[in-house]
Amino acid sequence: MRRLLQAIFGRLPIGWLQLTHNRPRFAAALAGVAFANVLVFVQLGIMNSMGAATLRPYEFFQADIMISAGDANSLTDGGNVARQWRLQAMADPDVTDGMGLFVSNVAWDRGEKDISLSTFGIDPVKPVFINPQIAGDLPLLEVQDAVLLDRLARGFTQDEAASTQPRTPLAFEASGRTLVAYNTFAGGGGFGGDGYMLVSDQTFLSLFPARSSAAPDHILLKLRAGANVDAVIARLRNLISDPTLRIRSFAKAAQDDLTYQQTRRPTGIIFGFGVLIGVLVGLVIVYQVLSTDVAEHLREYATFKAMGYGPSFFLGVVFEEALILGFMGFIPGLIIGAAILSMMGKITTLPLGMSLSMAVSVFVGTVVFSALSGAIATRRLAAADPADLF
Repeated sequence: MRRLLQAIFGRLPIGWLQLTHNRPRFAAALAGVAFANVLVFVQLGIMNSMGAATLRPYEFFQADIMISAGDANSLTDGGNVARQWRLQAMADPDVTDGMGLFVSNVAWDRGEKDISLSTFGIDPVKPVFINPQIAGDLPLLEVQDAVLLDRLARGFTQDEAASTQPRTPLAFEASGRTLVAYNTFAGGGGFGGDGYMLVSDQTFLSLFPARSSAAPDHILLKLRAGANVDAVIARLRNLISDPTLRIRSFAKAAQDDLTYQQTRRPTGIIFGFGVLIGVLVGLVIVYQVLSTDVAEHLREYATFKAMGYGPSFFLGVVFEEALILGFMGFIPGLIIGAAILSMMGKITTLPLGMSLSMAVSVFVGTVVFSALSGAIATRRLAAADPADLF
């Protein structure tokens, strides 16, 4: 390591020698930096999984425009919209089709523990609005009380999911009715439920008799090929007589949902503060180590200063120590963080895992904040007078 650093810096690696002079403190410093990295990795992983889980249900559908109630910040909250707005929207020449989307949670009675399924009621004769990977099974939903189950739902075993097929359907109790699953699709557990379920709009209304077919949660619209989505939205806002409705592109609705979850919901804010705390922990640990090291070697630094070495030399030495701590502390932090995220992903079925972008961003952040800690630690050297130290 000494020869490698000497080749990199073009001089004797003074920072490395000072750090390794006190090996127990060096090990404790690396453990502290690794801990801060693990904390950041876990918080970032959870934030990313929340984003992926938020966007996941949008992938089940294909639409160009979504009409929602004014207070609808996500797929699952807000009021209903009147079916008549779909009929008014169809008057636009670029709108080719529309479908009401019903959304609610259904509890699957599993005896000891229920499974909460985010359930979408759709029109099974309109496969154009459904992801092609699922659309082929829509005819199965034309049977009353037929459903498509999320094979990745928490509490739904792999054996049950594998055996759920049209020839071997799975019957189960939910909301006081007997539902029959004829096939499965890939969804996954989220923060608002254990998994997903697709049913026809008629089956949905039988599960929720208080709901009306005239008031879906959202309205999805398809446009003709080549139509300008923004121009159609502008026309629909003049065409539809309810000014409180949120008329957005389907892609923007998904991004608005993601922004809402990450910036306005408590979970997103908590995880964001967790990342900040991890960064501050790492910053403080590196600063304390470097500050202590500078204080212990202040006479040696003063000697160099008296010999004519300028501030850039001292800053380079402390930066060397900071970069060594940041780099060597990052490696165990990366390994432990990836293991924790993988374990949490298997337990929760959330899309948790280490990504290359996450690793690169945390590494860059570690190096930057380690360098910042080093810059702060050198302030005492800049003000030190060699004559006062001897």
